[in-house]
Amino acid sequence: MSLPTTDNAGLSINVFNQALPLKSVFRIARGAKTQAEVVIVAISDGQHTGWGEAVPYGRYHESVEGVTRQIATLPVDGLSCDDLKQLIAKLPAGAARNALDCAWWDLNAKQQQSTVVELLSLPPASPCVSAQTLSIDTPQAMAAAVAKLDNPPLVKVKLDNNNIIGKMTAIKEAAPNSKFIVDANEGWSINDLQSCCEALKALDVVLIEQPLPAGKDQALIGLDSPVPLCADESCHTRAELNYLKNRYQVVNIKLDKTGGLTEAVLLAREAQAMGFDLMLGCMVASSLAMAPASLLSPYAQYVDLDGPLLINADREHGFEFHRGVMQPLNLRLWGGPNNNNELCGLLK
Repeated sequence: MSLPTTDNAGLSINVFNQALPLKSVFRIARGAKTQAEVVIVAISDGQHTGWGEAVPYGRYHESVEGVTRQIATLPVDGLSCDDLKQLIAKLPAGAARNALDCAWWDLNAKQQQSTVVELLSLPPASPCVSAQTLSIDTPQAMAAAVAKLDNPPLVKVKLDNNNIIGKMTAIKEAAPNSKFIVDANEGWSINDLQSCCEALKALDVVLIEQPLPAGKDQALIGLDSPVPLCADESCHTRAELNYLKNRYQVVNIKLDKTGGLTEAVLLAREAQAMGFDLMLGCMVASSLAMAPASLLSPYAQYVDLDGPLLINADREHGFEFHRGVMQPLNLRLWGGPNNNNELCGLLK
């Protein structure tokens, strides 16, 4: 669905909603879904147009309707691109600011006939290992699913607190050469974590993501876990870093939490300076949503940007994955000086 364009002296903003069907049901500790609901923003100066994609997330009290309304009602009349950037920065971190911020960077790359990598002075990305995700199911079904991936280098396993070791044992037997990230999505207790972390390390689990609920993770202070712990729901922006120290060793940077690439770059640099390792994560979405985050892959110890592999049909010029290795961004999709054909079709 496309909403009416908001015009001013030099800029226009269009908002689109899309439902992207998934290849199969995707289950995590909080629930299941069969499609990804995304919001796309296009910002145009009349000559160049930039776009960005975000995923409103119910866990953070967001909805497609609410995020769309938040963007469509911005008071942009008479604003320059620089003014719009300042207006975007005043929005709360979340999906609306993410879509706007990423569209703004794409627009600027086109205006300046440059790339976002150059504008932000980032190192160029190289092919990198990206985790491939298994959603929650029975041990047999999860083992069958990972077997189809043919021993990928890194697998992210969604697990609630039901039969943690039984499921991971079955998965490891089906993928003996793989390493694993276990993502609890806030679904464990401290007893669950303490009782399984040694066994998980023996099963080649290299990271445990958000075992306890955000804000209720004080039991992690000083915990000597044999597997590093990663903050996901507990980490949105730089504001949480002091709180996370001594609880987690890794922070998961997702643009729908940071509110876009601008804050994500700052979060990555400050987190590294404080001694955290970095993970790049994503909501389930298309390559357009992965594109800005992928620019931070040179900084990350763990990359989990496989959202495009979970949907039925990706965007033109989307990311290529070869046996678990994610190829660098194609600038015809986002972040470069050339317009994207699919974007032009959306705006017709």
